[in-house]
Amino acid sequence: MAELLISAPAGVTIRSLHGTRALQCADRLLRGVWGTRRGDDPPIPLDLLCAFAHTGGYVGGAFIGEELVGVAAGFRAADRSLHSHVAGVAAGARGRGVGRALKEHQRAWAAEQGLAAVSWTFDPLVRRNAFFNLARLGARVDAYLPDFYGPMTDGINDGGPSDRLYVTWPTDAAAPPPLSDHDGVVVVDEAGTVREAGDAPLLLCATPADVESMRAADPAAAGRWRAALERGLGDALGRGYRVTGFTRSGWYLLARGGAA
Repeated sequence: MAELLISAPAGVTIRSLHGTRALQCADRLLRGVWGTRRGDDPPIPLDLLCAFAHTGGYVGGAFIGEELVGVAAGFRAADRSLHSHVAGVAAGARGRGVGRALKEHQRAWAAEQGLAAVSWTFDPLVRRNAFFNLARLGARVDAYLPDFYGPMTDGINDGGPSDRLYVTWPTDAAAPPPLSDHDGVVVVDEAGTVREAGDAPLLLCATPADVESMRAADPAAAGRWRAALERGLGDALGRGYRVTGFTRSGWYLLARGGAA
C-alpha cells in the first residue's frame, strides 16, 4: 500500500512498520517510553506487534530523519473502527507534533480501509492526554470504564485500578473549535473532593495538575483522585451526561442531554 499523505511537522515522517527488525525497534522504543523494567509487562508484547502488522492491523512509526521517535499500534474492531491499543513518543521528540502526526496517520489509514472511526482509551486523570484527545483532536467520550485492564505492571500504570475513558474519533471529523472555561456546577473540585451536583444542566469536573508525579510522591492522594473521578465523572456519564470538552486549565465540561 502506498504511503499515506498527511500533514506532519517539518522533519517528521510517518510510515507503516513491517518486518521483524522494524518491529523490534518499535518494541524497544515503547519499553523506553514506559520505563519498563526487567520483569515488568511491556506496553504491548512484541509478538502482538508482529501479529497486528501481518494480519491487517495497524503499526505506524514516526521518524525524524532515520530515527524512530514514535510508535502506534492497533487492530480492527467489530464496530468498523481501528482500535488504537498503544501509542508512545520518545521523550526527546515530545512537543514537536509527533503524537498529532501519528494520530492523523492512524485516521487516514482507517479511512482508506473503509473504517468509520479510530477508538482508544486513556487515563482520565492525566490532564495533558485529556486535553490532547478531547480539545486538540476532538475525540468523543463514549464511556467511563472502571479498572478496565485490571492490575498493571508496565512501569507507568503500576498500582491501583486502571480506570479509562473510551473515546472514538470519526474518520470524517472536522477539527474541533477552541474551547474556553464556562460556568457550570462543580462535581469534582480542584482539591479532588466530590460535590453534590444534582441534575444541573452543565457540570465541571477537575483533574490534578500532574497525577503522574503525584503517584510517585503521594500514592494515597492519587488514589483519592481516582475514586473522586469515578464517582463524579463516571457517575455523571452513567446518568446521561456527555463530555463536551476539556479546558486548558484542566476541567472536563459535561452537558446533560442536548445542552451545549
